[in-house]
Amino acid sequence: MKNMRKGFTLIELLIVVVIIGILAAIAIPKFANTKSKAYIAAMKSDLRNLVTAEESYFADSAQYATDTTKGMKFKPSSGVGMPKIAVYAGAWLATNTHSQLTSFSCGIGVNTTNPLVTGAGDGEPTCK
Repeated sequence: MKNMRKGFTLIELLIVVVIIGILAAIAIPKFANTKSKAYIAAMKSDLRNLVTAEESYFADSAQYATDTTKGMKFKPSSGVGMPKIAVYAGAWLATNTHSQLTSFSCGIGVNTTNPLVTGAGDGEPTCK
């Protein structure tokens, strides 16, 4: 009588589990900081949107706003804190944070140096 084998042996199953484990060990570190990159992108995007809102407000009232909720009606993305704005003569700078990144903030400076990275260009959001 022929020996009809059905299913997989224990060795074959263990080899498959080991291969899946090796692939997971390679893939997990590559995607580990994806969330933090998304949070940083949200903060930078909000600062770019703030530039548009500030310049629009300046075009209407000939001054920059320090309160984003009244004149500009600026609303940050989910998790991103309301930006802190400092206005100078013809210039302003702002910084913001994210609730998921405790020791990280982004900043932007318009017609002045960036509050976080002094080598950044005018109106370029940078994070530190």
